[in-house]
Amino acid sequence: MKVSLNWLKEYVSIDLDTSTLAEKLTMTGLEVETIEKRHDYQNKVVVAKVVSVDAHPNADKLSLCCVDAGTDQELRIVCGAPNVKEGMYVPCALEGAILPGDFKIKAGKIRGELSQGMLCSAAELQLSSDASGIMELEGDLQVGTALETALKLSEIGRA
Repeated sequence: MKVSLNWLKEYVSIDLDTSTLAEKLTMTGLEVETIEKRHDYQNKVVVAKVVSVDAHPNADKLSLCCVDAGTDQELRIVCGAPNVKEGMYVPCALEGAILPGDFKIKAGKIRGELSQGMLCSAAELQLSSDASGIMELEGDLQVGTALETALKLSEIGRA
C-alpha cells in the first residue's frame, strides 16, 4: 500500500524526517519497504505565466509563446496545445529537465523557431490522464516556484 506523507500529516503531528519516521513505523510493526520521492523528475519543472501567444509562422497548429518562468529573461516556447492562452499559469519544463519516459528537455528549433522549454499537460507529468491540453494551474502562485512545491506533491512510502 502507498501512503502519502502529506495525507498522514493531516491526521498525526509529525516532527521527524522521512527516514526516521519510516524506521519508527517499521519498529512498530508497519514495515516501510521503500520511500519514493514520487515527482523527483520535476526538479526543473516550474510554475510559469504565459505572457503572450502568437501564431507559429511555419505551422498552423503550433503557437509561439512568450513565458515568464522566473528566469533572468522570458522564454520562447513552441506549443501545440489548443488551450494555451495569454495570462494562464502553467507547468513549464525548463532546459535540462528529464520527464517521465526519459524525455529530455533541451532548447532547439521547432519548424524554424527557437523553443527553450516545454509547457506540460498533466499526463506528461504523470499527474493525471488528461492529455487534452496544457495543465492550467490555479491559486495564488509565484512564477519560478518548483511545481512540486506549488502543488504540494509529497514523498510517498510503500508499506
